[in-house]
Amino acid sequence: MMEKESGRLVNCATLPICLVLISLVYATFFHSNDTILESWGNLSSEKINIDAVDPQEFLLRRLVRGDDRVQLDSNGFSCRADVHTQVCVANKPVRIYYKGLTVYVPSDSDQPQVKRIVKPYARLEDETAMKRVSPVQILHGKNTIDPPACNFTHNVTAVVFSSKGFTGNVFHEFNEIIIPLFITTRHFRSRVRFVITDFELWWVQKYNRCLSHLSAYEVINPGTDDGSVHCFPGAVIGLTYHDNLALNSTDIPGGYSMFDFKQFLKESYNLKINHVSEIQKPMLMLISRRKTRRFLNEDKMVEMIMELGFQITRVEPEWMYNLDEFAEVVNSCSVMLGAHGAGLTNEIFLPTGAVMVQVVPLQNEWVATTYYGGPAKEMGVRYLEYKIEPEESSLFDTYGKDHPVFTDPKSIISKGYNAFRSVYLDQDLKINLERFKKTLIEAKQIVESSTPIN
Repeated sequence: MMEKESGRLVNCATLPICLVLISLVYATFFHSNDTILESWGNLSSEKINIDAVDPQEFLLRRLVRGDDRVQLDSNGFSCRADVHTQVCVANKPVRIYYKGLTVYVPSDSDQPQVKRIVKPYARLEDETAMKRVSPVQILHGKNTIDPPACNFTHNVTAVVFSSKGFTGNVFHEFNEIIIPLFITTRHFRSRVRFVITDFELWWVQKYNRCLSHLSAYEVINPGTDDGSVHCFPGAVIGLTYHDNLALNSTDIPGGYSMFDFKQFLKESYNLKINHVSEIQKPMLMLISRRKTRRFLNEDKMVEMIMELGFQITRVEPEWMYNLDEFAEVVNSCSVMLGAHGAGLTNEIFLPTGAVMVQVVPLQNEWVATTYYGGPAKEMGVRYLEYKIEPEESSLFDTYGKDHPVFTDPKSIISKGYNAFRSVYLDQDLKINLERFKKTLIEAKQIVESSTPIN
């Protein structure tokens, strides 16, 4: 018996051999933790005709729930918005006119055409960020005028998002684009194509490994297009956002967690070290800042760190531009140490069981814990804080201990973010080495006693 498979002839001399081949093909296509079959299992309350399901429609459908899913099922299009982001999903063929950033979504009903404006960046609540994000116009409903004809036709879903906003800051790059992109598209298994508005070439190059592991297709820059129309079988405009450096696995198709995201980064950047116990001698990375929240006695800190038995690598912001190389450096470290700031985002590359030590400047307790402390625990990273005393801040010499900066910080904070930033984010730090030594000793004890969980 001969059967044709993927353009080749397969010799099935016996029924058992055929069954083995069939089972292997079946396993390859379906058997993973986020496959379509498992997805059907997650929707046990619904009756689905497997033979009638289009894979793309099914995967798009998984992005919405409740009334949004009902709406998507009824007319092929739904939009939702929360305080952080807007996301629109179309599981019908769409046409995207690049020059005007207009998405045409057809409708089978006679409902009048509705225009929606979406800014596809996950920081909707921040006016400063959103001023940098170009709007995408979505036209849905019965067209009074036929949409423009297709110049290019694609066979995978389009995912439209902006690479502007607060890019240039690694925290925001991961928080508002890379993690939301993972949440939104990982379950498509690379069968999507990214249409990046406000196209920043440096950003695309910096995160090329992440982009290429989420999509098997070259990214599209509509800004260089001459006004052509690209057609897709479906589209997602905007990205799903959960929280600061966070994934809520119960709200993600496939149930992905922060552990899965770290595994995705490990594969993307070819990171070798899984657990801190694989590092022979404790390596500490010191993030050296050059503008604000500087360590004024950094050289003395380095001496003490080495005396405690650590190897040390001191890194400056420009090291982080080449993420392909920097991710490997972070992955080789047992401890990451730095003052509160965007550089601590790189804790996502630390091996499981490593320690992140955050030095917390005055009045930065909430942002320090919220942005980096809480997320560290979900990453399998141990988290330690060193909260400075007033005497360790440059504000002490600038204002004196009786100034409202110390005695009534609420009076400063109540004036708004700019006032807070100019005082509490611009302070420098002179660390009390004897007090700080206790935190470093604790970090060293943690990594030396850490063992992988089998």
